[in-house]
Amino acid sequence: MRAHDSLRPLLLALILATIVPSGAAEVDQDWSTAIEESRAGRDERLRSPDGWLTLAGLYWLAPGANGFGSDDENPIVLDAPDVPPHAGTLSLDGETVTIHVSPEARVELDGEPITERALRDDTTEDGPDRVTIGRLSFYVIRRDDRFGVRVKDPQHPHLTGFRGLEFFPLDPAYRLDARFSPYDEPQEVQVLSVVGTTSAFLVPGVVEFTLHGRELSLLPFVSDPDDTDFWFIFKDQTSGKESYGFRYLSAEMTDGRVDLDFNRTYNPPCAFTPYATCPLPPKANRLDVRIESGERIYGKH
Repeated sequence: MRAHDSLRPLLLALILATIVPSGAAEVDQDWSTAIEESRAGRDERLRSPDGWLTLAGLYWLAPGANGFGSDDENPIVLDAPDVPPHAGTLSLDGETVTIHVSPEARVELDGEPITERALRDDTTEDGPDRVTIGRLSFYVIRRDDRFGVRVKDPQHPHLTGFRGLEFFPLDPAYRLDARFSPYDEPQEVQVLSVVGTTSAFLVPGVVEFTLHGRELSLLPFVSDPDDTDFWFIFKDQTSGKESYGFRYLSAEMTDGRVDLDFNRTYNPPCAFTPYATCPLPPKANRLDVRIESGERIYGKH
């Protein structure tokens, strides 16, 4: 049994203890149970050996050779036992990143040692190629025209020191029956990230809802024009205070209606690590209202 499996019953009990505020109206048991299970699953994924908490570094590549190894003078520092001071280079030539491994280092891809090869990044169909050296792994990411290296360590302090998630009390008042107003054609919106890059997101229309007596709206993002699984990036008047600077929410659209349940909001990866490249909420998704629902702010990293 994995260590975190033994914590699951306790975790569910703790979530249940905080899920309904004192004096709140009775909530649907099936709904609250589904929320409990979703939150416990999220906690488990964060604690996994390959979760966001294992991120140990993000290094942007310069054109030409970028050395990697345990020596602090390397552009890419791999701080772990069994990593030689100068383990090799990652060469960026146009849109191609090639790894060159030093003779004294053992670097593997899919369990096989490699000495030189072009690496697929995380935007390619079959990528990214994840290479390992000692207990560390790394892979190439692409953001706009920038290429970087994301390093992961299954023993990183962000993971070993993880204190668990905190939530606002479950409140059915934040589960809303929202209306979807489609555009004639989906629009492409440029969204800025926390690292200054921009990405294009597809917006099929507007989701409108009423909260605290206010008529509000959010722009949903989809992966293709026919997608009914909506993803939102938003901030509200709790952001940066009781909740993180912005949060995410997924919801499904059916026949023009959206089950917009803010109890299911969750923090982006950059709430837990400085090595994420999270997209920021567009201006239209910055709400002038308090949403005391979903995941609360996590401790400073």
